[in-house]
Amino acid sequence: MKLSRQFTVFGSAIFCVVIFSLYLMLDRGHFDHPKSPRREGTFPKGQLSILQEKIDHLERLLAENNEIISNIRDSVINLSESVKDGQRNPEAINFSQGSFSELLPSALVSLTVDPEDCSFASKSGSQDSNVQMLDVYDILPFDNPDGGVWKQGFDITYNENEWDDEPLQVFVVPHSHNDPGWLKTFDDYFRDQTQHILNNMVVKLQEDNKRKFMWSEISYFSKWWDGIDSQKKDAVKRLIEDGQFEIVTGGWVMPDEASSHYFALIDQLIEGHQWLEKTLGVKPKSGWAIDPFGHSPTMTYLLKRSGFSNMVIQRIHYSIKKYFATQKTLEFFWRQNWDLGSSTDILCHMMPFYSYDVPHTCGPDPKICCQFDFKRLPGGRVSCPWRVPPEAIHTGNVQHRAWMILDQYRKKSKLFHTKVLLAPLGDDFRYSESSEWDQQYQNYQKLFDFMNSHPELHVKAQFGTLSDYFEALRKAGNLEEKNSNSVFPVLSGDFFTYADRDNHYWSGYFTSRPFYKRLDRVLESHLRAAEILYSLALVESKKSEKMNAFPSVDHYKLLTEARRNVGLFQHHDAITGTAKDWVVVDYGTRLFHSLMNLKRVIIDSAHILILKDKDTYSYNPSAPFLKMDDDQSSQDSLPRKTVIKLSIQPRLIKPALQEEQGKDFSEGTLKRARPKLQPVFTRHGTYSQYLLVYNPTEQERFSVISVYVNSPKVKVLSPSGKPVMVQVSGVWDETTTVSHEAYQISFMVHLPPLGLGVYQLLEVLSSEMVLADYNIYTSGGNNVQVNPDKVFKIKEMQNSADDITLENSYMKLWFSGISGLLKKINTKEDGKNHQIKVELAWYGTTSNRDKSGAYLFLPDGEAKPYVFTDPPTIRVTHGRIFSEVTCFFHHLTHTVRLYKVQGLEGESLELSNIVDIRGEYNREIAMRISSDVNSQNRFYTDLNGYQIQPRVAMNKLPLQANIYPMTTMAYIQDDGIRLTLHSAQSLGVTSLKSGQIEVIMDRRLMQDDNRGLGQGLQDNKITANLFRLLLERRNEVDEKEEKSSVSFPSLLSHMTSSFINHPVIPMTTYAESGVPQILNAFSPLTSSMPCDMHVVNLRTIQSKADSGPSDEAALILHRKGFDCKFSNKDTGLLCSTTQGKIKVHKLFNKLIVESLIPTSLSLMHLPPDTRNISEINMSSMEINTFRIRLR
Repeated sequence: MKLSRQFTVFGSAIFCVVIFSLYLMLDRGHFDHPKSPRREGTFPKGQLSILQEKIDHLERLLAENNEIISNIRDSVINLSESVKDGQRNPEAINFSQGSFSELLPSALVSLTVDPEDCSFASKSGSQDSNVQMLDVYDILPFDNPDGGVWKQGFDITYNENEWDDEPLQVFVVPHSHNDPGWLKTFDDYFRDQTQHILNNMVVKLQEDNKRKFMWSEISYFSKWWDGIDSQKKDAVKRLIEDGQFEIVTGGWVMPDEASSHYFALIDQLIEGHQWLEKTLGVKPKSGWAIDPFGHSPTMTYLLKRSGFSNMVIQRIHYSIKKYFATQKTLEFFWRQNWDLGSSTDILCHMMPFYSYDVPHTCGPDPKICCQFDFKRLPGGRVSCPWRVPPEAIHTGNVQHRAWMILDQYRKKSKLFHTKVLLAPLGDDFRYSESSEWDQQYQNYQKLFDFMNSHPELHVKAQFGTLSDYFEALRKAGNLEEKNSNSVFPVLSGDFFTYADRDNHYWSGYFTSRPFYKRLDRVLESHLRAAEILYSLALVESKKSEKMNAFPSVDHYKLLTEARRNVGLFQHHDAITGTAKDWVVVDYGTRLFHSLMNLKRVIIDSAHILILKDKDTYSYNPSAPFLKMDDDQSSQDSLPRKTVIKLSIQPRLIKPALQEEQGKDFSEGTLKRARPKLQPVFTRHGTYSQYLLVYNPTEQERFSVISVYVNSPKVKVLSPSGKPVMVQVSGVWDETTTVSHEAYQISFMVHLPPLGLGVYQLLEVLSSEMVLADYNIYTSGGNNVQVNPDKVFKIKEMQNSADDITLENSYMKLWFSGISGLLKKINTKEDGKNHQIKVELAWYGTTSNRDKSGAYLFLPDGEAKPYVFTDPPTIRVTHGRIFSEVTCFFHHLTHTVRLYKVQGLEGESLELSNIVDIRGEYNREIAMRISSDVNSQNRFYTDLNGYQIQPRVAMNKLPLQANIYPMTTMAYIQDDGIRLTLHSAQSLGVTSLKSGQIEVIMDRRLMQDDNRGLGQGLQDNKITANLFRLLLERRNEVDEKEEKSSVSFPSLLSHMTSSFINHPVIPMTTYAESGVPQILNAFSPLTSSMPCDMHVVNLRTIQSKADSGPSDEAALILHRKGFDCKFSNKDTGLLCSTTQGKIKVHKLFNKLIVESLIPTSLSLMHLPPDTRNISEINMSSMEINTFRIRLR
């Protein structure tokens, strides 16, 4: 009772203050003559315009006061709510009222991080693994002595009677490795090879129930399945049931593990697993990754979360394989670096030898093993390079041959702890001909029969699947008994960078074909945005008859196709850039088509969500209600912004409509004449264009947005109808000439989490509009003409030794007046200067026989500085919203932009390059950031955008071995500073000297590197890349931390990464169609999600009956691990942390959560105690999937 009395008093007081201030403002409105810019015209017109502006002014004040009152009302409601809840969450800004305040970030308090949430990062390095990969790198000499028949290993000996007590169990596992695109396109491989392999499999496995086979790529399997008859389908189901045929991993592809982002890795797993569950009812339990070029623990974690217990990997550095073989640690439990318990452990088998082909899988001697690859029998198309062919097995030679292969099996088994042996039997696209099935299966069966009928050999050999092997292995290793000590060690860390022989490190592919690595990331962010908007629109479309027109089934098909194209591109010859030129074009075309289709899904979903009166909904595919603000003309061109037309010729309007015209123009809502839509005109008589901006992040967001318009006169109104500060900048035809077809306008948008904000663009002069001005630096040598301009102030300068400076409220930057490149940063919080230089450099390739190619990086020594004879033209932009320095070099255009705004975007620099090395010969171009950060030889790179892996640059290794994949970030640090390079595309990165971060941006290579591709890299494109450079101050750092095997970004760093990988998406109303009434904002969430919570996806699940959508979606959440030891003063983060707890019924606005059921990551398994939950509770670093039903 007392509380409510206090509220009443408080409310009344505020009301009085508001009324009084309104009175004062109105009073002031009488006497303040607006200082109107550039007033012209005769006296009466001037008087009228003054009157007009007064009315505008009053309306604005009324709108502001309405807003103040509604904000107070919201605050009171929120206060009373939070008093009821007893929740501590002071920063939750409530979006449920549909209008949210235009707070500038500067008015926000620094974020609240619960101290408990900080303990995770500080405890994290203390886990106990028997094998830590960082230590292994430290102790290995990485020498390469000749090991005899096993070239990269050692001589293996054994004692005849070692198996007397326990016989050797051999599982020969037939498999066929099918690349979904490499030397041929996906469709060509399917037509020529894959369909025959699977057709033969059905026939040949049924001939003998002892035969086994396994398959992993569902992209191929599903295509085959769609083309076979029901008889074959039944046979396949029987073979699976009888354990003769097994699906392993079951993802859409066998993905690359270096360049892929965890969003896409999860998505292709779900796509495969959902297809398997729906079509076959199958749930894979073992992973099979024999061809990706190095392995990431992120993939391991995703498999574990999907319910897998075992996995096999193959391409690991030969020195590591040899060391593990000597230690008998080729089989181990792989645990995440950050895991304090053992919940992430998964049993992993590492193949010991050079390759997954038959010569390198039966044992250490390839010359012998090749004789047991019966496809190579004399007369066939493949032979043995060791010049001793296989012999068909018959009674005359079976004894000798059985002994030969048993000797190999025994030697191989000496490298492992148990007497259970895995012997894969397969290679690329094997078993495509019926004769090969007979050659392999019949000859091996004769060997098995002989071995098994001679007890004195102490061996039991048979065909098996991966599950057969792991079942026997777990039994032999006593893993089934709960508390027995495991013979298998625990390992943590990763397996990059891979070398298969000599100094041939596979670090080239971290950058190869960077154009498509960037396109992939753009497509992923569009796919995620489309999934989330579609899922929300689908729920909305069921609320009224009129909205049944929403093309939910057609759009679900577009989503499915996009998921599959993104999935296909994660294949280890696609995103890696290691396929033939025409195959790359095929992938690119698929990505490009899906990008177009996703844009349709996004605009059609936004349409239904933003309509005020849902009964006015109509779907017309040929005249969409919205359009995107950018356009890409082909699969290998850069996107271009479309120009928004601000004014059109007013049409003749019937008198009835003109009457309508004058009635209701309250600011922010525009009158709809009648359902037959006409263009909407504002009071100013100009055409009003709406700009819808979607925020794909789950926190409230302030972001600067730039769009192109056709006039330099522009006024922008926010969702609540208030004018917004706008910077008008030039769109440049060439280096020094401004176009007058288009102008770039930039302004700050404030958007609800996962929601839409609606901004209005008008063609009128406005006092909130500021023109950018320009200084252009030229040198005498480069014949550049700077033309004066009628709109912008452009000043020509000479390149000189004087520095160029830019600054905002966080920092001041110095750039060289000669090169235009960054030299120094001063951070204003502590007044310190930091030497931070951007440099460009070239790598060549070695003069040896083996040279760099698509896979390998074999440089001719350290990078050489990028030299220019004439200084570049430098264009410096000074503006209210951002300033930037652009340097025009021969091979790239480099821009550093500094946003002059409060909050996240003002705290880091935006770096972008447009790279063009199409005329080069065997060269690679790098951007290096050199600083005074005392990082010594340590640096940190992310793995798949999911976790951070500490790295050490080692002098005992060649330069190319110290290059690692960077998916989203890399950083260096000392005890006072952390310098992070955030990336919006995957590239190779390194730190070869203290204080440096170097990223390889593109490579053009004229020759093949002898790994099967048969070509160099000469299809370079004009390629854009995007980075952010963030400098943070570290507090209270202890020594132990610097040597730890684990590290975490700060919350600010996580958010910065999220901003560049999930940019806001602008859409405009389609001019010709006129505009019905729309909401000023769409807010699906009641408030920001906690800072450390990320919505990986909200993905509508396919219906069980057909290929359309069901009424359930997969909500995938990731709780990020973060380091608190950074200043979080004024970070502009609009969220807090809550120990990973979210009350689900309070999460969505105007949507009811009907059910929320936890499931395994890829939806395959439900937990034993499946039930509907109301609170989500997640540990740091966990990724969880929930089946959610909204209405």
